[in-house]
Amino acid sequence: MIRAKNDKDINRIMEIWINTNIKTHSFIDESYWRKNFSIAKDMISESEIYVYEINGEIVGFIGLMDYYIAGIFVDCRYQSKGIGKELIDYIKNIKKQLNLNVYIKNSRAVDFYLREGFTKLEESIDDNTNECEYKMIWKNNKR
Repeated sequence: MIRAKNDKDINRIMEIWINTNIKTHSFIDESYWRKNFSIAKDMISESEIYVYEINGEIVGFIGLMDYYIAGIFVDCRYQSKGIGKELIDYIKNIKKQLNLNVYIKNSRAVDFYLREGFTKLEESIDDNTNECEYKMIWKNNKR
């Protein structure tokens, strides 16, 4: 089930956020994610977040700031089971356009977004990590 987050969800959301970032971004030192944990928690608390639950347990979420996808995070135990796709499909039914930045070295994520109809707009360097990333966009051409 997908639903909007509520205040009591934040600890589980942050657990998924930190664990997923450390695992999927092994090319960035773990200390970067730990150092930015409280900043991310504040941002997530203020963002548009939709969680994916299985039997009452949050196993993933998608974070948005207007039309910008700040991230899709799925608990490592539940990855590659279609949860990320369900989350993005849910958002595609709400928004007419979406954009995001994704690290080029995160090839699984890049491939996922390309499969989901996103196109690469440009390549740049993330000032915080000095890693190359793609800016990608998706537009609903059916509306």
